[in-house]
Amino acid sequence: MTDEIFGHPRLAAIYDILDPDRSDLHFYLRLAEQSDAKRVLDVGCGTGVFALALADRGVEVVGVDPARASIEVARAKPGSDRVRWVCGEATTVPPLQADLVTMTANVAQAIVTPQAWHGTLKGAHRALRPGGQLVFETRDPSRRAWEDWNREASFSATEVPGIGAVESWVELIEIAGPLVTFRWTYVFTEDGQVLTSDSTLRFHERDEIEADLADHGFVLRTVCDAPDRPGRELVFVALRPTP
Repeated sequence: MTDEIFGHPRLAAIYDILDPDRSDLHFYLRLAEQSDAKRVLDVGCGTGVFALALADRGVEVVGVDPARASIEVARAKPGSDRVRWVCGEATTVPPLQADLVTMTANVAQAIVTPQAWHGTLKGAHRALRPGGQLVFETRDPSRRAWEDWNREASFSATEVPGIGAVESWVELIEIAGPLVTFRWTYVFTEDGQVLTSDSTLRFHERDEIEADLADHGFVLRTVCDAPDRPGRELVFVALRPTP
């Protein structure tokens, strides 16, 4: 199942407008350029912002996401015919001999069950050519990001063309070990519709991720601060080694 924020057609249609700052993608675009990636698998591609940015640079891209509504938004964008869109999981993508597999934003944290996480790493390894790289980011659990997930700290009102003002805020629901559940509320002020979207994220410890990568045949190249959120998020870059 996908979260309503990605799977509900009305919410997926305004997702980019409500979250316009994608400076987090600069690191990924730079890595793709520096590694001269010609073929990229974007896992959890959502509405296709990153996949389309790569396609604009002449990269062959496969974007995969389980949320059909988000995939449909991506397909409706200019230039979308240059990307192969797949509604599914990383495990459903055949071997691609990709130079790079990406999970931008908090995609890695949204894969909450151990079975799904290990399946994703296995799928990423299979999709990569020997020497190809996997890159993703995750929040540092020691920074306790969920402490700011409340209405007072997160409330905003955004004017959406053709729709009117949309009010939104997030509230913490539950903390259960490494799993944190929260609820976004969206109010469409023009017609009064209220939609909610519950999400759960897994806050991985760094040593847990490093062990999982090694168990699935990856060699860790580097772990660094996310440039747009230094001290709060870590970026992992791992290599599928050559035989």
